[in-house]
Amino acid sequence: MDFFGTIMFPFQWLVSVIMVGFHEGLSRLGLPEASGWTWTLSIIGLVLVIRAALIPVFVKQIKAQRGMQLLQPDLKKLQDKYKGKKDQLSRQAMTQEQMALYKTHGTNPFSACLPLLVQMPFFFALFTVLAGISTARQRGEGIGAMSHEQVLQFDASSILGAPLTAALLYSDGNMAVTVLTIVMILAMTATQFITQKQIMAKNMSEEAMASPFMRQQKMMLYILPIVFGVGGINFPIGVLIYWTITNLWTMGQQFFVIRRMPTPGSPAAKALAERRAAKGLPVTSNPGSKRKGAEVAPAVVEHKNQRIQPHRKNRKKKHG
Repeated sequence: MDFFGTIMFPFQWLVSVIMVGFHEGLSRLGLPEASGWTWTLSIIGLVLVIRAALIPVFVKQIKAQRGMQLLQPDLKKLQDKYKGKKDQLSRQAMTQEQMALYKTHGTNPFSACLPLLVQMPFFFALFTVLAGISTARQRGEGIGAMSHEQVLQFDASSILGAPLTAALLYSDGNMAVTVLTIVMILAMTATQFITQKQIMAKNMSEEAMASPFMRQQKMMLYILPIVFGVGGINFPIGVLIYWTITNLWTMGQQFFVIRRMPTPGSPAAKALAERRAAKGLPVTSNPGSKRKGAEVAPAVVEHKNQRIQPHRKNRKKKHG
C-alpha cells in the first residue's frame, strides 16, 4: 500500500461502513439488495451522516465568515495606512497588525474553507471505493467494510440504465451514462454556484462587498464550479450523487443561517429587521453579531413611513 493509500485507508473503511450500514437497513425494510436505488439511498445516507457530524465545523465557518466581513473596514484602514510603503519593516509591521486584527475578530482567511477541507478526505475515499469496485470484483475480494458479495451487487447496480460506478470519461458510448453524468455535473456545479452566490448577494455588508477579500471570493465563485465541472467527467455517478446532495445540504444550511442569523449591515439583516418590525417585534441586533470588545448598532428600518431609531441608553447627568 502506497503512502496515499495508507492515509486514505481509515476514511475508506469509515465510508464503506456507513454505506453498508444504510444498505443493510434499507434491505431489511424491503428494498432489493442489488438495486441501484438502494445503493443510491445508501450514498445519500452517507452524506447525511457526514454533514450532520460537520455541523460544529459549519458553525465555526459561519462565525469565521462573519468575522472576516466585520473586520473589512479595519482591514481597509490598515491597507491605506501602509499604502505605498514597500520597505521590509513596513511590510512586517503591516503583517503583524493584520494578524492582530484577525486575532481580535477571532477569524482568519482560511476558516471559511474549513468544511470543504474536512470533507475532501471523505470525498476522495468514496471516489477510491467506487473506482476500486471493478478491481475488487476481478480479484474476488471485498473493499473496506463491503463484502465480495456486496461488491458484486454494487458493480451490477444501476439507475436509469447507468451503472453507479460509470463515469463520463469511460462511458464507452453508453447514452444513459452520458446523459445522466452530464445532468449530474450540471446539478453539482449549479448548486455550488447558487450556494456561494446567495451568500454574496444577501449576507454581506457594503463594506465587505467593496473589500479586496470580496474580489478573491468572486473569483472563487466562478473558479470552483469550473474545476469541479471539468473534474466531474472523471467522477463515477455515485460520487456525483454524493457531491450534489452535499451541495443541496449546504444550500439549505446557508438559507437558514442567512434568514435567521444574517450578517449585520447586509441585505438579509435589513430584511430580517423589516419582518420583525412588521410583526411588532423589537428591532435588535443579531445574536452573535457582536465584535469582541464592541457592540454592533441595531439596524434602522423604514416601515410605513415611520423611522425606527435605535434606543440610546440614558446617561447620568454630571453634577457641577
